[in-house]
Formats: sequence, structure tokens, C-alpha cells
Amino acid sequence: MYSYYRGIVTDIYTYHHQRHILVLEVNNIGYEIQIPYRFRQQLQVNPHKLVTVYTHLQIRDEQPFLYGFATMAERDLFRQLIGVSGIGTQTAISLLDTLGLEDLVSAIVTGNVRLLTKTPGIGNKTAERIILELKGKLSLPSLSSTASDLPLPPPHMIKEVEKTLSALGYTPSEIQQAISVITKDSFLLKNPSVEEWIKTAIQFLSLNTSQ
Repeated sequence: MYSYYRGIVTDIYTYHHQRHILVLEVNNIGYEIQIPYRFRQQLQVNPHKLVTVYTHLQIRDEQPFLYGFATMAERDLFRQLIGVSGIGTQTAISLLDTLGLEDLVSAIVTGNVRLLTKTPGIGNKTAERIILELKGKLSLPSLSSTASDLPLPPPHMIKEVEKTLSALGYTPSEIQQAISVITKDSFLLKNPSVEEWIKTAIQFLSLNTSQ
């Protein structure tokens, strides 16, 4: 109903359970909007600067609540997250705050349970449910980083992953599918641990293939 508001930031404060509230004045009306902490860090009270906030309106117990985000992509991902069984608004915001948009989408698309569980309150079963319900609705090209922006994976890392997956009985096509996915994982590309690469590849294959 309300795609976005454009106005001036008159106040930002924190209340119960570290919920961050932005007061945005639009046409002399002040709207209270809950925002992620990452977005709060980008904002400051400034009567001379217009700010655009992409919003989601939710009615709970007949009371309206506004949630705001820095980009339309974040708002849309938030909407998809709260559509997952058992994921409420606060958990969705916590996921965005903990991982950020790019790593969160990457974790879902690549089936990276371990990365999702870095979010407080997200266990293995919840992470698997998020992946199961959303991975087909998201895609890595929607990220702001392009493939050319990502560092190249170390060749020895790829060889070790291939060798281990082959020893576990995965087919060459399954192995290449896993390799093509995990080499787009920005979190893994910053991680020198071959064990993490192998674990992520196995997690991906266990969710996407049946041996």
C-alpha cells in the first residue's frame, strides 16, 4: 500500500529489545518507522536533507506498524522472509542486520545453513526452512555485486573440493553444479579454510540432490 516515503529525519531512537525507530516527517506528519540497525547507521537528523525510505505496512492486533529499509531490494527480501513459516518481522530484520542483503541472498541461494545460523535465534531447522521456501524465488544476479567484482577462488581449493566430493560418490555433474554455486558465495571467497568450502558444498548437494 505504501511503497516509500520521502521526507526529513527528525528523530532516531531505540526502545524495547533494541528496536530502532526512525521518525520521518512527510508533509508535516511524523511517521514512526522501525528500521534495521544497518540503515540507522546511514542516517542522521537533518532538517535540510530529504531521505527516501522503502516501507512495508503490517497490521497486527488491529494496530498498524511501519517497517522501513534503505533500498527496495531489502524491503522486498524482508517481505519474502516474513512469508516463511515461523519467521516474524523481528527475525527478518535480525537476518538483514546480521548478514546484510548480499550475504543473506547468497546464503539462501547456495543453501549455506551455517551462515544463516550466525543470526541470533536461527537454528539449523529454521535455516533449512528458509532455504527450502525461498531459494527458488531468489537469484544471485539480483545482488549488487557482479561476478567480475568477486575474487577468483584459489585453484587448490577447487581441486580439494572436487576430490572430496568425488570420494563421497557425487557425480561429475553434481560436483560442477556445487562448484558453480559456492564460487559465487562472497563469504566463502573471503574464507581460506578448505574445510568450510567442502562443508558448504556438501550442504548444498544434500539439499539439492539425492544420491
